[in-house]
Amino acid sequence: MSEQVDDHTDDDARTLARLGYRQELSRTWSGFSNFAISFSIISILSGCFTTFGQAWNNGGPVAISWGWPVISAFILVIGLCMSELVSAFPTAGGIYWWASKLGKPVHGWFTGWLNLVGLVAVTASVDYGCATFISFFLSLVDPNWEGSLTQIFLIFVVVLVLHALINIFGSHLVALLNNVSVYWHVLGVVAVVVILAVAPTHHQSFAFVFTQRINNSGFSDGTYWFYVLPLGFLLTQYTITGFDACAHISEETKGAARTAARGIWQSILYSAIGGWILLLAFLFAATNVDEINKQAGFIGSIITTALNSNLALVVVGISAIGQFFCGMSCVTSTSRMGYAFSRDGAVPGHRLWSKLNSNRVPVNAVIGACVAGLILTLPALYKSSAGVPTAFYAVVSVAVIGLYLAFLIPIALRLRAGDSFVPGPWTLGRNYKWMCWTAIVEIIVISVYFILPTVPAGVPGDGSFSWTAVNYAPLAVGGLVLLIAVWWFASARKWFTGPKHTV
Repeated sequence: MSEQVDDHTDDDARTLARLGYRQELSRTWSGFSNFAISFSIISILSGCFTTFGQAWNNGGPVAISWGWPVISAFILVIGLCMSELVSAFPTAGGIYWWASKLGKPVHGWFTGWLNLVGLVAVTASVDYGCATFISFFLSLVDPNWEGSLTQIFLIFVVVLVLHALINIFGSHLVALLNNVSVYWHVLGVVAVVVILAVAPTHHQSFAFVFTQRINNSGFSDGTYWFYVLPLGFLLTQYTITGFDACAHISEETKGAARTAARGIWQSILYSAIGGWILLLAFLFAATNVDEINKQAGFIGSIITTALNSNLALVVVGISAIGQFFCGMSCVTSTSRMGYAFSRDGAVPGHRLWSKLNSNRVPVNAVIGACVAGLILTLPALYKSSAGVPTAFYAVVSVAVIGLYLAFLIPIALRLRAGDSFVPGPWTLGRNYKWMCWTAIVEIIVISVYFILPTVPAGVPGDGSFSWTAVNYAPLAVGGLVLLIAVWWFASARKWFTGPKHTV
C-alpha cells in the first residue's frame, strides 16, 4: 500500500511539475477527502435551509419541487465541463489557471478575481447563515433571546474566527473534519427527512407540493413566470456552488487528475438528489401556509409549526452544525485560491498571501479570506425596510454571479480550443460541444436575473423605494469588473503574465 501511495505521489508531483510548479503544499488528501470538501461546501444542510425563503416567496412550492431538479441538471452539466478541465490541469489555481492556459493573461486576470471575490462571498454568506441558525437555536432554547442583527453579526464574527483557527491548524485536521462532514450531512439529512415524515400530525397533498404557486415578492402576478419564478431559482443555484473546491485542493490530493474530476461531478449529483428529498420533506410538512407567509418563507416557520419544541431543536441543531462544517470548507477553498493567485503575483501584497507556515498552510491567506468576508457582510448590520434579509440575499447573489462568471470563461475557452485541447485521463469526448454551450447559456441567464431587484422597494422610482432594500449585487459585481478592468489596462497588462513557473 505504501508503495502505491508513493507511486501516486510521484505521478502527482510529475504532473504538477509539467504544469510548472513544485510540490509545496502537503499532498495528504485522499480522493474521498477531495470529494468531501465540495460536498461540504455545497452543503444541503446550509443552502436548503438559509435560502428556502427566497424560493418560497418567489414561486412557492413549484419553484422548489420542479425548479430544484431542473436547475440541478444544468449545474451538473457545468460541473462535468469543469471535471474535464481539472483532469487536464490539476492545480490549486483551478479555473484561473485553466483560463490562463487556454487563453491569454487577461482571461486569467478576470477569471481569478471573479473567482476570488465569489469565494469570499460564499464564505461570508455561509457563515452569516450559520450565525442566523445559531441565533434561531438559542431562541428555541431561551424565549428571551432577542436575536438582533447586532447579536447575529457578533455570532458571525465568532464563527469566522473559529473557522480561521481550524484552518490554521493544518490540512490534516481540515481533511478529517471534511470526512466527518460528509457523514454528518448524509445522516443528518436522513434524520431530518424521517422526523418531518413521521412527527407532524398531517402533511400537504401532492397537488400542493407540485402545483402550488406563491408570489410574495410584491411584484405583480403577471410577471410570475418570466421574472418572479426565476428569482426563486437562486435557492438551487446558490446551494449547489463552490464545487470548484475540488480543483483548489488538487495540489493536496492524491491522484488528482482523476479524483478531483470525480469529486466535482459526484458532489453535484449526490447533493442534487439529497437536496431534492430534503426540500420535498419541507414542502410536505408546510401545512401552516399563513404563518410561513407571515415569516417571509423562513424555514424555521415550517420547523416550529410542524414539530414539537424538542424535535425542532434537533432539526435546527443538525442544520447549524452542517453549516459550520460548510463554512470551514469554504475558508479552506478561498484561502487556497488566494494562495495560488498570489503565488502568481496577481494580488496586492502577494508575498504575504502566498507565504506558508511550518505546516505548509497559507495562514495569511486564511486570515485574509475571513477578514474580506467580514467586510462584505457589513450591510447586514442595517435593517431592511423590505422585511426580508436583502443584504444576505445580495451577498448570496454576489457569490453566485462571481463564481459562475468565473466558471464561464475557461468553459468558453475550452469550447474555442476544440480538438486542440489535450484532455487528461477524465474527458467528455465529443460531448464537450453541447455541454459547453449549455453551460455558457445557463450562466449568462442566471447572472442577469440575480443582479435584478428582488423586491419592489429595491426598484429605483418605486413609491416604496429604500436603499436598504436594494440588491447591491450589481454594484458589487459591476464595480469589481470595472475596477479589475481599469487596473488591467492601466497597469496589470504590463506586468501580469499569468501563472509563474516555480520549476
